[in-house]
Amino acid sequence: MGFIIPVLHEKFKNSKIIALHVDGSIKASENHTNAVSLCSNDPLIVQAFLEKEIPDINASLIRIIEWRPSVNHYREAYVKLLSIVVEFIKRTDAEKRTTAYFGRRWIRNFFKNLKLLNQTVLYRKARLPVIVTGSGPGLETALPVIRNMQNNCLILAASSSVMALSSAGIQPDIVIATDGGCWALRHIYPFYRKTKESQRPADKTGIFAVNLSAALPSQCADMPFLILNDGSFWQSIILHELDLPSIIIPQKGTVMASAVELAIVLSGENIFLAGMNLSVKDIRTHAKPYGFDYIFFNNAGRFNPVYSEFFVRSKLLRDGGSMDIYAAWFKNRLELWPKRIFSIGGNNEIFVKTIPSERGAVLKKTGEYFKAVSAGYDQKEFCKRGVKALISALKDSQYKENLKTELAPLFFPNEKEVSDNDLEAAIYEVSK
Repeated sequence: MGFIIPVLHEKFKNSKIIALHVDGSIKASENHTNAVSLCSNDPLIVQAFLEKEIPDINASLIRIIEWRPSVNHYREAYVKLLSIVVEFIKRTDAEKRTTAYFGRRWIRNFFKNLKLLNQTVLYRKARLPVIVTGSGPGLETALPVIRNMQNNCLILAASSSVMALSSAGIQPDIVIATDGGCWALRHIYPFYRKTKESQRPADKTGIFAVNLSAALPSQCADMPFLILNDGSFWQSIILHELDLPSIIIPQKGTVMASAVELAIVLSGENIFLAGMNLSVKDIRTHAKPYGFDYIFFNNAGRFNPVYSEFFVRSKLLRDGGSMDIYAAWFKNRLELWPKRIFSIGGNNEIFVKTIPSERGAVLKKTGEYFKAVSAGYDQKEFCKRGVKALISALKDSQYKENLKTELAPLFFPNEKEVSDNDLEAAIYEVSK
């Protein structure tokens, strides 16, 4: 009933107190300025509430205080609420650590990729099913189905799945790339080579759906970009200034989440997921062939067989816990997504119940759904104009605080106070 809140307030005067209740019929006494409360165990409502109340998280500073008798009374409802909170803290903390490590690189990639931009993609909503492919081992069992459906649907592939698709003779219509790490280039090179070999028109295949903060090779200058805006204020300012069309797809930590969100935007028909294992059950971590296979084979030797390399890799992924975080996120998200998302091949068990009893009529791939258009400016001018727009907004009192809130953690993750001059200098530095 909230009786502990005054005690906590007295002992930790500078701490924010968040009270979560299973039962809304009990009136809680929480009349304190630094206390907020919610009564719900709906995953989407609780997560949205926590995201609002804890915008910047440091997991080491958070304490969960349980009222244990609630377990005996509310049982499963209480356990569900507690698990939602724990999953939120794990996921958000992982995102914060990733931001601290990659923040400056993301912004550097953004300005670098502006210099690669020659064509952007316009689209209209397709009346075609979409197959979204990840690189999990389950993709291999789905390949025959994808091969039979490829002329009657759109194939939206995570860049890490392109090698496996290409080896099966499948050409994806759209490849999505959101990873800012340099290793991501190993997944993109095969797609670039296959697109050049196909010699098909750019507005019919070879489309890159990219967040401009992703790591992209210079060869991508020949490709049309379907730009994904992560919804951040700083990205929106630049894209608006440059009049570049984009689709708002917030970053979720895994490219597959972005891919599903994009599929929902691009098509009004059914969406089929493949290669989404989201778990490691043996030494097989990805479908074959895979962009990083060369690392394992190059390191292998008589005293270090390739199976040992795979074993170490799978153990690192399993112990890291990221797969569990993603699986929990997808499980909750499925309740919000349209009831037209199905599973083919060997996916995670959370998707098993979504397999349709019958697929229904399959439409032929007809009509023009994508159009590549010239960006209209010199690439170097893009970068200069983007920097100028961002600096101008940073000096505007109307936008200043929002921009500093976003940019300071990216450039200076370990500093509490960042001056305007430091931010301006950092922006100029990464844009060169």
